[in-house]
Amino acid sequence: MLSNSEMEYIVEKIGRVPNPLEEGMLDIMFSEHCSYKSSRPFLSMFPNEGENIIMGPGDDAGIVSITDELALAVGIESHNHPSAIEPYGGAGTGIGGILRDIISMGAMPIALLDSLHFGSLKDQKSRYLFEHVVKGISDYGNRVGIPTVGGEVVFNSSYKTNPLVNVMCVGLLPKKNIVKGVAPNPDDVFLLMGSTTGRDGIHGVTFASVELTKSSEIDDRPAVQVGDPFTKKKVLEASLEILEKIEVSGVKDLGGGGLTCCISELVDKCGNGAVIDLNKIPLREAGMTPYEIMLSESQERMIFVINPKHVDDLIAICNKHEIPSGVIGKVTDESNMIVKNGDEIIANLLSHLLADPPYINREIREPKISNEYFEVEDIDIEEAILKLLSNPNIGSKKWVYNQYDHEVQIRTIIKPGDDGAVLSIDDETFIALSCDTNSIYTNLSPYRGGAACVAEAIRNTVSMGAKPYTLVDCLNFGNPENPEILWSFTKCIEGISDIASSLKTPIISGNVSFYNESEGIKINPTPVVGAIGVGKIKNIRTLDFKNESDKIIAIGTTYNEVDGSIYHKVCFDLEQGKAPKVNIENEKEINLELLRLLDEDINNNITAIHDCSAGGIAICLSEMAIAGGLGCEVEIYRIVHDENIGLNNLFFSESQGRYLITVKEDHVESILNDIRVPCSCIGEVKGDTLKILDNNTSISLSKLKNSYDNAVEKYME
Repeated sequence: MLSNSEMEYIVEKIGRVPNPLEEGMLDIMFSEHCSYKSSRPFLSMFPNEGENIIMGPGDDAGIVSITDELALAVGIESHNHPSAIEPYGGAGTGIGGILRDIISMGAMPIALLDSLHFGSLKDQKSRYLFEHVVKGISDYGNRVGIPTVGGEVVFNSSYKTNPLVNVMCVGLLPKKNIVKGVAPNPDDVFLLMGSTTGRDGIHGVTFASVELTKSSEIDDRPAVQVGDPFTKKKVLEASLEILEKIEVSGVKDLGGGGLTCCISELVDKCGNGAVIDLNKIPLREAGMTPYEIMLSESQERMIFVINPKHVDDLIAICNKHEIPSGVIGKVTDESNMIVKNGDEIIANLLSHLLADPPYINREIREPKISNEYFEVEDIDIEEAILKLLSNPNIGSKKWVYNQYDHEVQIRTIIKPGDDGAVLSIDDETFIALSCDTNSIYTNLSPYRGGAACVAEAIRNTVSMGAKPYTLVDCLNFGNPENPEILWSFTKCIEGISDIASSLKTPIISGNVSFYNESEGIKINPTPVVGAIGVGKIKNIRTLDFKNESDKIIAIGTTYNEVDGSIYHKVCFDLEQGKAPKVNIENEKEINLELLRLLDEDINNNITAIHDCSAGGIAICLSEMAIAGGLGCEVEIYRIVHDENIGLNNLFFSESQGRYLITVKEDHVESILNDIRVPCSCIGEVKGDTLKILDNNTSISLSKLKNSYDNAVEKYME
């Protein structure tokens, strides 16, 4: 609901008290979801311009150049509250929304990635949410024909009542076909196409801008939109045909806030106004009120801004694809958004007031940190490795991605399960995509956690052989009215911004999701970062061990950094201390060095690459062995490392900026001599066990694989 101060501001601006319809329109546009009123003062810290950037934040998606002729449209969105209430429909309509954002830029969606967060799989409700969110994503994406190629799944008790469903999408388009969400020309018309307008999703954005309660599952269910992937497929095909054949002034999808948000934002960007006639809008249900029509968030709808002379041609295309369409209003050279019911004006508001409400300067306060710290004793390394591999946060996610069609459109080169997804663009060029977070880091050290999310996402694209080009982010936090949560939010943004600026990877699109808490339980601060890299197909590498006798080289320096690690969490149930520090200059130097080595490796002497992240060197080696079906012998103390660090901490440290690579035996010396960053040869690919020579630990591949492969299945069978 509008606050007293907001209502006073509105009355001052329009010189009267708004009527009920106007108040409803203003309520949704002043919501956190639409207005970003708590986050806008801080988002300007992000870098959003760069060498390959065509369009940064401000439209439905960002655009980055990837070849002389082609660009990618990239976006990321959250659908958290709807998925908590109705997981199947909430997740599906989250996919639908991000697909429309990409289509709105004139692009053909070519890939989806999802970042999913749930409570412990030991909890029955969390298993229910997990199962039905994955099913919702699978059914929607598969039916529309967009491959889901990557992502992440995280389980932590902080998400028990507030699961996170974040979806990233990329689309491909010729640069000459880029279109924006604008209405620049007075007397152009608004043509609505797609599904009819119904009563579903009313107050969806206001529901997403408050905390969930025990009664939300019943009371707020009508606010969850209803998706229709088959109609979405027709809308996608019709939209791309319209953009190919008709000169369009602007395009925007109807997502959160429905017609009110879409129309006001289209015209406000150009200082224009609009007149909308509710009698012209195709309705799904009889007797809908103006309030319901203007606030409905019915899915699969798009608005095209066109010259009236193109109306018949556009409607003909829609008729061919069997979807409703019609002119519902026009652009004016005034500054008001007017809603009419026939000849009667029933709402008349400043476009700018709707599209650009004032932000709020909320209190920020650093939380008091507990000084309590628990020392842990080393446990058996084999026991620790098997525990980690059998934990759903580390183990195989095949249960998830086997439900997705990741090969439709036949661009997918590397299937899910590696560091990043790889898709072909042409015979020489590929893109690498990654989606990453670490909420434990961010909970302990917001600045370091934010920086680490960027570093990890970028390392995942570099591991595949791609140069990082750009980033998107989805920032999931609790109630911004809590000064301590807003402090974490600002520090996280600083960490993301600093490393993104240094690594020259601008943030071109994103989303903020606040109020992710319920009944006093708030989520860990969860910034999700998506990275997009571009490379030459000859440079693609994967993580699996390839050949007996290949040598294993560790790149980067390891420090005594196990606080916030998955080792501490799984083996000791601890989230304490400070997250690992990201040395931004080292990160930059090592990434550039690895990409240089790949460019010069014309004979593929570098046979595998895997970045070290959750679980440290121990899990990195285990995953490479499992993926390749080959064991290895290593001496961990040969790693370049800080002094006075015990074997367990050395093995499980999550120090940033590290990779493992394998190299053909007869080229290891030349590569070691050529690498200009800290590195060392720590062993070789050999046999069918993971053998740690430092303490004579030997774990069979079958043990590793059984633990890893059944991590999720053992809960979901």
